[in-house]
Amino acid sequence: MTNRVLIAVPAFNEERTIDRVLERITAFGLPILVIDDGSSDGTAAKVAAHPVELVRHARNAGYGAVMCAAFAWAAHRDFDWVITMDCDDQHEPSFIPDFLREIALGDADVVSGSRYLASLPSDVAAPSDRAAINRTMTAEINEALCGAFDRPLTDSFCGFKAYRVHACHALRLTASGYEFPMQFWVQAAAHRLRVREIPVSRIYLDVKRSFGNGLDDPALRLAVYRSTLDSELQRCSARLRHLQPKTCAVRCA
Repeated sequence: MTNRVLIAVPAFNEERTIDRVLERITAFGLPILVIDDGSSDGTAAKVAAHPVELVRHARNAGYGAVMCAAFAWAAHRDFDWVITMDCDDQHEPSFIPDFLREIALGDADVVSGSRYLASLPSDVAAPSDRAAINRTMTAEINEALCGAFDRPLTDSFCGFKAYRVHACHALRLTASGYEFPMQFWVQAAAHRLRVREIPVSRIYLDVKRSFGNGLDDPALRLAVYRSTLDSELQRCSARLRHLQPKTCAVRCA
């Protein structure tokens, strides 16, 4: 049976890149949903020129809220999978067929792009604070979840992913901002979702892009991520203890 696959694209003040990105994604012939997360520029007007669906948030709700909106939209319209990718030109659309091949294999619930799984010719160096935080949190997630996935994660923050919609329906995701992956990985482990990573290019075009809400301070950003991870580990501790090998301890706040 052929999988129904949706591409979901979060957008917040992306009028500079949205045309180019949507033109490249549209070439793959898949349905596309753009979620305009309260943009104050011309993003929505530019999206209207493309053959895509558009959902607009009245105000900026945050990355995690957009992910949950994409899952809900896909489930309501009976899609089997949703591929999420950013529209700031830092996710290379030419990798979409790689995700589709993994989806077709049928042995994963999450296909997660990794910018660190392999060295690719197009890779650029990540900003030092982002690389360090990604490395730190990925290691802490792997330690805390203790082999819940087939292989340790190599990139816990990449937003270029494919999610099986039905599998995500069981999750209770409430993190609204960039801390969303911390909550997602814990719940994915608690619900025994099957995770695969595939290599994608590491691209940084705007190293000064703001995270908002004070998160441009790396120390604060790391603290928020750790707080979310610890809170979710505590909330899911019973399920994680039941599912994990007895030799693994769940790290709680």
